[in-house]
Parts: sequence; structure tokens; C-alpha cells
Amino acid sequence: MTPVKTTFGRRAFIKRSALGSGGLILTFNWLASCNMTQEEVSRLPEEWFQLNGHLKIGDNGLVTIMAPNPEGGQNVKTSMPMIVADELDVDWMDVVVEQAPLNADAFQFQWLGGSQAIRRGWPALRMAGASARYMLRQAAASAWEVPLGEITTSAGQLHHEPSGKSAGYGEMAAAASQIAVPEEIELKKIEDFTIIGTSRKNVDGLKIVTGKPLFGMDTVRDGMLIAMIAHPPAFGLKLKSIDDSAVRGMPGIRDVFTVKVFKEDYVKTFFDTRTYNEVAVIVGDSTWEVMQAKKALKMECVPIETTTNTRDRFGRQYQETIPAGLESTTEHRARMAEMAAKPAEIRRKDGDPEGAFARADRIIERTYTAPFLAHNCMEPMNFFAHVTADKADLIGPLQKPDLTEQALAARLGMPIEDIEIQMTRFGGGYGRRSYAHWLIEAALISQKMKAPVKLVYSREDDMTDGIYRPAYHAQFRAALDADNRLIGFHVKTGGIPESPLAADRFPAGAVDNYLAEEWTIDTNLTVGSFRAPRSNFMASAEQSFLDEVAEAAGKDPIDFRLELLERAITNPLEGVNNDYDPERYAGVLELVREKSGWGQQEPGIHRGVSAYFCHNSYAAQVLDLTMDNGVPRVQRVTCALDCGLVVNPDAARNLAEGGIVDGIGNALFGELTFVDGVPAKKNFDQYRMIRMSEAPEEINIHFVENTVDPTGLGEPTFPPIFAALANALYQATGKRLYDQPYLKSLSTA
Repeated sequence: MTPVKTTFGRRAFIKRSALGSGGLILTFNWLASCNMTQEEVSRLPEEWFQLNGHLKIGDNGLVTIMAPNPEGGQNVKTSMPMIVADELDVDWMDVVVEQAPLNADAFQFQWLGGSQAIRRGWPALRMAGASARYMLRQAAASAWEVPLGEITTSAGQLHHEPSGKSAGYGEMAAAASQIAVPEEIELKKIEDFTIIGTSRKNVDGLKIVTGKPLFGMDTVRDGMLIAMIAHPPAFGLKLKSIDDSAVRGMPGIRDVFTVKVFKEDYVKTFFDTRTYNEVAVIVGDSTWEVMQAKKALKMECVPIETTTNTRDRFGRQYQETIPAGLESTTEHRARMAEMAAKPAEIRRKDGDPEGAFARADRIIERTYTAPFLAHNCMEPMNFFAHVTADKADLIGPLQKPDLTEQALAARLGMPIEDIEIQMTRFGGGYGRRSYAHWLIEAALISQKMKAPVKLVYSREDDMTDGIYRPAYHAQFRAALDADNRLIGFHVKTGGIPESPLAADRFPAGAVDNYLAEEWTIDTNLTVGSFRAPRSNFMASAEQSFLDEVAEAAGKDPIDFRLELLERAITNPLEGVNNDYDPERYAGVLELVREKSGWGQQEPGIHRGVSAYFCHNSYAAQVLDLTMDNGVPRVQRVTCALDCGLVVNPDAARNLAEGGIVDGIGNALFGELTFVDGVPAKKNFDQYRMIRMSEAPEEINIHFVENTVDPTGLGEPTFPPIFAALANALYQATGKRLYDQPYLKSLSTA
């Protein structure tokens, strides 16, 4: 076993102190939360004993494990409790999982974002289970008056082999709850895991398929009103006034007013992004009545002025310029082309790239672009709020609850301890629900109405309200010598309003002469995290370009990549840092080559390969497609993944498959354009999404087996699939694709 230091936050320490001074007994009423059979009711404990913030044990051995992080389909509500349960050494059949409320002191990194939930939670979750197991063993040792080292556990049972004594966890829970948390604890060896590494069904699966209330949209409370917002029709405009004369007399309408989301002097953090700080609000008795009233509301808007704001990103302040004007896609494209022709900021330079290009026998240069994208989460943005003079209760879906709580406390002027946020399961997020301005809007509306309120965005509200994937542009150059060796590599990239560059990623460190530059363009369109931020573009551009370079060098595309990685492994450049491990990177390429049968493709099947490192994980993919009257049909995707130790294999496959399908859809169809600040697409009748019949016929996921601690999984399969698709389409059509979406490029090529 591995000894580790235990760590607990301030609130957890207070709870432990309370336990030590009287044995805190918590009751828990399952009947309030779900319909139970008589058999299940008979299993309910009479008393629950909390051993730490992550778990409590009933007097009959039933264990409740808290799922600390928001659940948006990535299955952490199942996988994170599995980690606790394994270290606790309990039978999974005796575990009940609860969604934990927001408690930044008791739980570390209570986020959905960056594919970091399992990676960041791994040590704390193991520690929570192992600490509770130690306390139970200590309780048994004291009760039986035997050495602690002689107490063993298995499947929720305590054993003392020399005396033949045994007891269930429930029998020792009360005594264990009063034992001090150890300063140091031993964790299981990986080979001793019994739950981690095995497939367990989604704990919410039955509730999802039977329509039980789990999502924010399901929230209903007595006296609850419905609210919707109306914002200016174009980016670059702001609200001046509203004319509600036609609205106030409409059926079911309670009030119409405006709110300012953030105070003027508030220093917004990175996730406090809001396009329109002042919006109109319509409040009524039902969603339908409010929607009809919203159509009758008249707004007068005026142009914004250019402003420069100070923002704070995790303690680092930066300046953000919001330019005036009504922007259009045609203007964006022209401005990106202009910036690409100008000198840019150098972010990394290895060797003598200028000299390498000057002496090159051949230079390959290509430019890639990608448009703005809308998130289009399945569940619309929504939040419930009930704000009184001394308390704020909120319920709904969000990805960064503790950061949002801080922003809300500042806006309401209310201490954080008086704010309670309950996290619901949510139908899609991947960045969009990180920017929870709608939570603050709901709270402000409730505060004014002095009533519980559920704020609901329509699809049109969400699609026209910002927080888009930025638009990007990248130029790549490769220098080949007379022997077709890659002697120089140059990437120059930028976007509106951010650059997608990751200067230390492959092929950095694999080419002697390397140059990475970037630029940005300010905009009044609001952007934010999108699944695999920045990587979702750079992987598509870089991996498409590498395929073209491999072809120019007369090399197999997988062999070409492996040669570069071998250079980084055997002869690493001195004095530079790469953010990837070339051996693990090469490992997924070797695995996908084997599993896909690379080089043995069937007649009529066109193949493309791609590989990328992001979010601490490595993914390589081979995509097979056919052409049906000029329309691509993806037949098969073979994916090799190195994401460290896999906690729940079936759930991991589901997540990886979802990223692949999502990536194919965005690559083929995704695009949001603008005319004079107005989004050209407002709903799914115009914004094309992938359909069931367009998903791959077959997806095969293969995990690299290793004992590395778990890394990211929600995002790594998304970026490389763009290029795997583009490279396969080239094999099918003979056309290289440089601009997304690909179907549009194919039709105009």
C-alpha cells in the first residue's frame, strides 16, 4: 500500500470536530427523493453516521457516497463514487450515490471543465474512502481489543481472523464516526482494486430512461413564476429603453422590467462573461404566456462605445477591449487574412527556422480556417432562484458552481454562507454552462419579484446570446530537404478574439528548426470554452497539414508521425520543454495502426488518420468512409486512447464515442455567420447538427493499459477526429480541405 498525507478543508474539519464532541448523527429520508419498493424501504437505516464529507454509513451497512462534481453526461456521478467505494472496500451493491451540493471547502475542484474531474479528484476521493476504512478498522480493533494491523476488510465487512470475529460496517459506524481522521493513510495497490477498472451502470440510468426529474428544467416549486429575457438583436448594440405597453395587459403576465447583470464597477472574472449586461425581463405564470408576451415587447437599442475592461483570470489581471461596430463574417475573414500577413508574436523558436526554409529543397505552405460555432446544448439554459432578505436558494445546471457563487455573492451583496446552490444533472454543457450569467439573472429576478422564479432561455435566446467557439485562422509551413526530411516547421495562427496556439505541443521538440507565432483580433462577439478549447481547431489544422507533408515526402502518414516522435524520444532538443510525452504519443499511433488494420483497407473504403495530445491524454484515430452520391458516410472509427488508468471502462467508451460523433458533426456542418452583428442562424431549422443516420456505423475504442493516474477523457477524442475525417475525404475525393465546415468546402471546391 501507498502511505499518503490526508487533507481536509475547513468545513470538513468543523464537521469532524462536531463528530468528536458528541457523535453527529444524520438522518436521511430516501422517500422524499424517489419512489421505493417495500424491499428497498426495509433496507433503509434508522441512523446515518458521517465519516467525512464524501460519505456516510448507515447502521445497517448501506453507504451513501457523495458525487461532488456536476454531472453533464460524462458519468462522473458514477465514476467518482466508484473510487471512494473501492478504497472503502465496500460492496458496490450497498452503495447509494447522491449529488453533493456546492461546498468548495469540503470538496476539491467541484467543476465540470477541462476534462479534469477524475484527474483532479483522484487523490482526494481515494483518501476519503481509505480514511473511512481506517476509522472503521480502528473502531473494530478498539471494540475487540486487538491490534489494528490484524483487522482486515472485504465487501463492507470487518474481520479479525485470529479470533474469528467479524462485523459489518454498519455495526461499527457509530464508533468510527467519533475516531479522529488519521494524519497519514495507506492507499490500495492498483492490483488490489475490485471496483476501479470494472464497468458499472450509470447510477441515474433508470431515472433518465423513465423520465424522473433530474434536470434543471424539471424544477418545480410552489408559487414558482416563469421568467424569460430579451436582449438586443445584434452584437454591438445595447438596450436603451423598453415599451411594455402591449405586454402588461396580456394574460398571466406579472411584471416587465430590466436588470443589469453585473454592477458597473465589478471586476469580472474569466467566467463572468456576458454579452448584454442589461436585458429586459418578462415574468408570468407559465412559459407559454411569457413567450407570447416576449413577442409583443418593443425595445429601443443604441450602438455601444468602444470600451476597455479589466478582467481577472485566476488572480492574473488582463485588459479586454470591446470594439464598437456591427461586425460581419465577410469583415472577419478579411481581417484575419490581413493579420496573417503581418508580423506576429513569437511564442517559441528552436534552432534556425529562417535558415532551414532558406536552404529547403521544397516548401509546403497551407492555410486553414474555422468559423464561430454555437454550443446548442440539448437542455436550454435555465435556473431556479428563490432570493429572500437573508437567503438565496438556487437550483440548476452549471459547470463552475463555486466561481458562479462568488459572482452572485458580489452582485447580491450577500455572504456566500447565505447562498445555497444545488446542482442538477444537465443536458449538455462542454463550456456553455461555465458562463452562468443566467443564474445571476434568475436571482435578480427573484429578488425583485419577491417570489421563487425559474428563468428559461429559448433556443433562439441561447443561439443569439454569445459564448461561441471563436473563429480561427492558421498558416503552416514545412521545409523539406532533398532527401524529403522535415528540416523546418513554422506555424502562425490567430483568431477572433483568441489564439488557438499551443506552442509546446507536437511537432515542437520533434523538428530541429521550429517557429510558433500568434496574433488576435478584438471583437464584441462573446466567446468562451467549447469542447477542447483551441485544441478543437489546432488538431484539425495541424494533423491535416502533417498528412499533406507526409504525402509530399512520399511517406506513410503514420510512419511519418512516428519518425518525428522517435526523433523527440531518442534525440530530444536541449533547453526546451514540450508538454507531451513522445513515447505515450507514439504508443497510441502504434495501437491504432494495429487495431485498425492500417494498410489492409477494403475496396471502396477511404481512410484517414489523426492523433493529438490535449487535456493530459493522447488519442489516435483512423476513420473509414465511403461516398454515396457525393455524400460521405462514415463507416468505422478506430480510436486508441491513453488516458491513464480507466475507472469505468463502459462509461469511458461512451464518453469517447460521444466526442467522436460530436466532432464529426461539427466538422461536416458546424458554422455560425453574422451580418451586421446579427447571427444568421437562430434555431435548428438553419443550424445544421449531425443526425442519427450520419453517425458512424461502428466505433471501436481501445485503451492503452497502464498504471498512470487517470487523466482527461471528456475532450481528447474530439479534436483529432476533424483531421481524420478531412484526411479520409481527401483519399475519397482528391480534394484537400482547408476550411470548415467540410461539406460546404467540398461543394465549392
